[in-house]
Formats: sequence, structure tokens, C-alpha cells
Amino acid sequence: MEYTHLSEFRIRSGDLSIWTPATITADTWTDDHRPLASVHEQYLGFLDPENPRPGRGRWIGTIFEMDAPLDEQAWAATLQLWHDRHEGFRTTAAPTGDGGYHRVTTAPGTVRVTGVPVAEPTDGDEINEYLCELLELRLSPLIWPHLLVATVAHETADFTVLAGADHSILDAYSQAVLILELRTLYAAVTTGGEIRDSATFGSPADYAVIERAAAEELTPDSPAVALWREFLGTPGSPMPRFAADRAAVLDGEHAQPSISRTLLTLAQLEEVEEALERVKHRLSVTVFAALAIATRETLGENRFRTVMPIVTRPDLTWLESMGWFVNVVPVDVTLPPGADMAVALEETRTALRRSRRCNNASWGRSLAMVGALEGPTYGASFLDIRILPDYELVADLRGRTLRAVSYSTDEVYFWIVRGPDGLYVSTRYPAGLPAEVMDTFLAEFARAIYAVTTITAPVAIASAIDTAAAAALSAG
Repeated sequence: MEYTHLSEFRIRSGDLSIWTPATITADTWTDDHRPLASVHEQYLGFLDPENPRPGRGRWIGTIFEMDAPLDEQAWAATLQLWHDRHEGFRTTAAPTGDGGYHRVTTAPGTVRVTGVPVAEPTDGDEINEYLCELLELRLSPLIWPHLLVATVAHETADFTVLAGADHSILDAYSQAVLILELRTLYAAVTTGGEIRDSATFGSPADYAVIERAAAEELTPDSPAVALWREFLGTPGSPMPRFAADRAAVLDGEHAQPSISRTLLTLAQLEEVEEALERVKHRLSVTVFAALAIATRETLGENRFRTVMPIVTRPDLTWLESMGWFVNVVPVDVTLPPGADMAVALEETRTALRRSRRCNNASWGRSLAMVGALEGPTYGASFLDIRILPDYELVADLRGRTLRAVSYSTDEVYFWIVRGPDGLYVSTRYPAGLPAEVMDTFLAEFARAIYAVTTITAPVAIASAIDTAAAAALSAG
């Protein structure tokens, strides 16, 4: 599943409607004693409440084509059921008066979703531009609703669905699974079928209770905090950056360039995976080992440091939840002089195992304890889309996960995906970084991954990363 900008998705022409949630009365909101997750609270602390474009650079979403005609009444009922099911859509943050925020929530059955037709535009490209503007203006972490849905009804018997949300209520896993959830709900509503209930739609507010309790247990001597301290080095040192010495400083604000491309074809990837079976390594380890090799070959650095988002859904209670269940862990790989890919794999597996100390430790609280002066600016994640149910159907529905255009002058992120047709990468990077630097890096990255096929003898290794850890690597 490609992770891209909305502007890079071709929306077919049709009739546009915007579907907006609203509570049935103004007094349905009640104070909620459950805390905000630490990452949520930290996120709110960096916001400007007066920003006229609160969604700029922050919103995320999903777009796909529903393989059924649009029945407006049934679609409104579908979205209301969706809000009833997921408490994350019915909770928000309210100011406390002292610069902080607390949670308020509205109960199931109190939200109605109504669609408003938009007469113009009807051209697909113009609809795309309209929605890009709307999401920047309307989606705020501080003003509910944090979710908007758009539909485009076509002359054919299908319609396009865009779900856009502030990042505080959606993560990469949620972005991917919502396609089939909405499709299943809509089919049940239109046919009178059973609306499935499940114990796996747990509330992110309940998760926040667990997450905050774990964060409070951290001390400066905790193993996770010690690993972050080692990752950063001298107190007050800046976060690792990608090719910082290659990026020019530009005047004014510039949108970050975005690249999405295939790293390996399916045939090439299957060669790699066959080789990995022989040497007993995982593709997730290979991806980060190849990033380390590419860093050395392209940027001349033997030490590769990045952060890796990981899924933090503690158990099946939250398997199908909509919410922000993500932590960030440090990945620190130093390659010995002259290390080839076989050695890089060993060093990287050791580094990823070490990173697991931080899996359940709030990265924001950890960084505060080590005196970090800024948040992460360089990140990479890996996802094998085949873990998702009916992933091939998602491709048939033209499903894409979306991210807002970023204007950062120093952030670089890589999203690497093992899809049904091969291995591909999406990245964004500062406008001041020459495109040829990134092109060279990505070419070396792909070459390093394919170099696994040249490893002829099994590598002496310990047991492979367990299944739970491998799944954790697939966060976004």
C-alpha cells in the first residue's frame, strides 16, 4: 500500500459530498478521568491554538474506491455506526486553563453524521485541490471533530471515499485497516446484514491509562532511558539527521519533496527472501541493515542512527481500534570497517533487539529525562502489508494511505513496504536537499538489500526475532 500525498492520487470526476460528525446536543460532552496518552499530550504542547490552518502538515488519512453505488442514507448510517464503535472518534482534549489539556468524551449514540453536497467542483483534479485545502483548514487537534469524510459519487456503480483525520486519533495501522472495516459496515447496512461487534475495538482512552502508568514508572536509571542517552550522546546534542551537511538553507517556506518508488520487483524480492531463508534473517532486519550500508556508501558514515515508530497495541483488545497507538524507539547501528551485508545483518539484528528495551517506554518522557532539546527528525519504518486481512482486495479498491504535505527544513522519513508486487519506499525530505543525493541513497539502499542474494554461507546466529517483535516493526 503506497503511502503518499492526496495530490498524487487521481480522483475520478463526480459529485462531491462532505460528511461531518456532530453531537445531537451541545451538553453531551462529559469530563473524562482517563488521561491523554503521553504522546498525545506532548503533541498538543507544541501547537499554536491560533493557527488558521491547523491541519497543515499534520493530518493523515486514507482514500479508496468503494465497490458499490453510493446510498446516502446508508452511508450516513454507516458512519454513525463507525463513530459508535470507536470511542477514539468521540473523545477530544479540552483546555484546563493552566496551559494543559484534559479529556472529554461523548457517549455512543450521541453523534450524527450528515453529508453536505458540494456543487462545484466536479472535475477530479479540482476535487483533489479542494480537499487538500479543506483538510488543512478543518482538521485540528484542538477542535472536534478530528475526522472528516468525503465521498465522490461516479457515473459508474462505485464511489470514492476519503477519510482524513488529525494524527491524534489515527495511526498508520488504523489508516490501513479502516478500508475493509468501512466496506464491511456499509455492506451490512445496505443488505440488512448483521453488524459485527467485537472485543477488539478497545478504546484508545483505556490504552492511555496503561501507557501513562508505564511512563510514570520511568526513572533516569531505567534501561530504556539509558539507551536513549547512549543514542543521543552528550546531553543537549541534536537528534540524528539525514545528510545534514548536504542540505542548503532556503529562505521562506518550502514544501518537502516526496518520492514513492519500487525498490525491488517481485521477482527480485523473492530472490532476496529465498536468500534470507538460507541465512536465517528477516526482511525487517535486512531493510535496516541496508539503510546502514547505504548511509556508509552514500554519506560516508559508519554509524547509522534513526528512530523507528512501533505499534503499541498491548493485546487483542485494541487489534481493530481506531486511534494513535505508536511509540518511537532508537535504532543505532555501527558497522565495523569493511563490513559486508552479512556482517551488517548481524549488527543490525543486535541493534534491533537492543531497541526493544524502549518498546513500552514513553519516548517523550525518556527524552525529557536525558535532556533532549528537540524531538526526532529522522525516522524509518517497515511494514509487510501481507499481515493485513484481505490485503489484495485493498489493492483492487485502489487503497492508499495518505500523509499531509510537510514543510519541515530538517525532517527525513522513510516508509518501506513489502507489498504484493514487490518492495517499495516512500520518503519525504527537506527542499534544500538536492534530489540527486536522495536518488543516489535510494539506489544504494536497493542495491544493499539485493546484495543479500550474494551471501553464500549461512551466518552463525542466535534465534530470529520473535513474531511479536517483527510485528512491532511494522508501525507507522
